Amino acid sequence: MRCLLLFFPLLSALPAWAAHGYALWGDLKYGAQFAQFDYVNAAAPKGGELRLVSNQRVSTYDKFNPFTIKGSAPAYLSALLFDSLLAGSSDETASAYGLLAQDVRVANDGLSAEFSLRPEARFHNGDPVLALDVKHSFDTLNGPHVSPGYRTALEDVAGVDVLDARTVRYRFKKPNRELPLTVGGLPVFSHRWGEEGGKAKPFNEVVMDMPIGSGPYRIGPTRFGKDITYVRDTGYWAKDLPVRRGQFNFDRITVKIYKDNTARLEALKAGEFDLMRFFSAGDWARRVTGRKFNTGELVKAEFAHRLPSGFQSYVLNTRRPLLQDVRVRQALGLALDFEWMNRQLFYNAYARVQGIFGNTDCQAQDTPDAAEQALLAPYKAQLSAATFGPMATPPRTDGDSSLRANLRQAQALLKEAGWEYRDGALRNAQGDKLRLEYLDSNEAGARVVTPWVRNLEKIGVELVFRPVDFALYQQRLQRFEFDITSLAYQGSHNPGAELADLFGVKAASQEDSGNHSGIRSAAVDALVARIVGAKTKAELVPACRALDRVITHSHILVPQWSAPTHRVAYNAWRMERPQAMPPYAQAEGWAMETWWAKPEMKKP
Repeated sequence: MRCLLLFFPLLSALPAWAAHGYALWGDLKYGAQFAQFDYVNAAAPKGGELRLVSNQRVSTYDKFNPFTIKGSAPAYLSALLFDSLLAGSSDETASAYGLLAQDVRVANDGLSAEFSLRPEARFHNGDPVLALDVKHSFDTLNGPHVSPGYRTALEDVAGVDVLDARTVRYRFKKPNRELPLTVGGLPVFSHRWGEEGGKAKPFNEVVMDMPIGSGPYRIGPTRFGKDITYVRDTGYWAKDLPVRRGQFNFDRITVKIYKDNTARLEALKAGEFDLMRFFSAGDWARRVTGRKFNTGELVKAEFAHRLPSGFQSYVLNTRRPLLQDVRVRQALGLALDFEWMNRQLFYNAYARVQGIFGNTDCQAQDTPDAAEQALLAPYKAQLSAATFGPMATPPRTDGDSSLRANLRQAQALLKEAGWEYRDGALRNAQGDKLRLEYLDSNEAGARVVTPWVRNLEKIGVELVFRPVDFALYQQRLQRFEFDITSLAYQGSHNPGAELADLFGVKAASQEDSGNHSGIRSAAVDALVARIVGAKTKAELVPACRALDRVITHSHILVPQWSAPTHRVAYNAWRMERPQAMPPYAQAEGWAMETWWAKPEMKKP
């Protein structure tokens, strides 16, 4: 108590304002008296069942705790069971509105944010959601038993204080406009979750304990290895709030599990579930057919979006000695013939990924402007000269470009890096062969990677495809025990602290972090700090673009491809939906949140 009393005077800065929501750049779309989000049907009926399919590459789940490192939790569990202080809207890029919190106050100095909890907020066990639960959730997610991505995102949060039963104040180590959104979006769970005999277990031992959340659904019937059903909480405390009106309309959401993509596709055609998003252009073009599509029961639809393109990439692990030379990494990228793959494998459905901020204002183009140059200049000795020139773009094989020319450039780079062809293989001065392993959890991935393997063979590089089961794949990723793998990274219109987990020096040596490439760069850390600390969008954009240049010219990622639409097949006889998808929604989340069941299933 003494420490608490001594600290409170330091928190006496008056709040700058209190509001029903928070916008990163101060511009909320919805006013204080808004009734609902524009993209929902407030009159949507409740009832029925939505049957989804797990797109996770797992054959089962072995825990109900989605936050701990070990094991696999069921798909969508966190989103459906745990509310947060603020809830985002799908037609804005950087705003959130009060959910558990009825208002948010941000101090003038930007060093704290205060949230007042709604008195009606309740956990599934009937307990009120209190400030002590918010603090417990933060402390747990920032602790040793949780995926380090949380700790990285919360690194600039000094702590949270319970001011009274329903008021908490988050303290920040430095001003950061993103942090109110970050802490406002944290899942909140009861401090009683995991208690046995009134005593709390270590969080890593909270495995199959039924979660105590406050979200719209609870866990219902489960069949390990087959499916899990989430059951709508008919007494959900927030069902009439503006941020929840017209949402979560299905009485049950069942997520079915299949062992491979072929089984999933055949199950969809047989009508075993209602909606599936497609990531394979080949499946979408050739195999999404059958009687139920002919009758109109199943419908193929493409929904345009304005989401960032992300940076799905082949990740090169620079912890491996053979991949530490940037010239070797650049040579590997030159051997990827995207244009051929797009024609022959993808039905011209994709566009090439461009940097890490594609389809956003943060994307770097042409040469760096004066603001970018100023940010890069202190690190000129550490960065390649190319970083200060035109923005690197993925090599092409159409128009005036050709695969032959790219492979010749790759050979020249390898020779410059000390690799010569002798004794039947490409070898360095120590006699080591340039032999690398591509790690995948899906044997079907060989079809896509094989053209790259063939091209690399032409320049003497041996790339071995290594499929393993998902559990081992996940374990090897966590421990960074791979040479090359493929990962899909989501982009952001407003990037922030998550970049430290993906590219930061500290994360490079932290097991289970997102820094799979192992990049260690003082320039990257400094630019991420600039991004996180940006007070205006005018400060954010040049820092993002400078970071885009550093990462791209480091050649730690071989960019893959992205689709401008969500490709979805769904059961039109069982479900109805709003006319338009909000621009920043994900397909499965849009369906779970805003679609509804038809009162009577249509018959053929």
